[in-house]
Parts: sequence; C-alpha cells; structure tokens
Amino acid sequence: MKTIDEMLSLDLLTHDQHGEISAWIDQSTTPEEILQMPPQLWQAIERASLAMGVNDDLLRPPSLDAGSLLVS
Repeated sequence: MKTIDEMLSLDLLTHDQHGEISAWIDQSTTPEEILQMPPQLWQAIERASLAMGVNDDLLRPPSLDAGSLLVS
C-alpha cells in the first residue's frame, strides 16, 4: 500500500484511482484475487510504476556492499 500512497502523493494516481485500488486490495484475500483487478486500474498502476522507475529498481542488481547492511 505504501507504493500506491506514494503514487498518489506524486500525482501519478487520482484520488478516485487510489481509492478504488486500495479498496480492491483490501477486499482481496489472496494474491490471485488482486490479479483480478479491473484492467483500467492495472493500467493506472503500470503508468505510475513506469513514471516512478519501479521496474528499473526491481531489475537493478544488488549493490556490492548490500551484504554489509544490518537488518534489525
């Protein structure tokens, strides 16, 4: 949900889109149900993800010093 909140704050989603996407995710009990989201909402997420560079972040190899990070 944090990502779609950020998309809203960056004006990449409208308040209506954010509300509909949030409601869909909240009512879904499985990842498969989330994947059944209406196409127009997926398209809005895809456009916002592209603008934010989300795919680039996911495809970037890990940093060589990532192993030295402490996770608490």
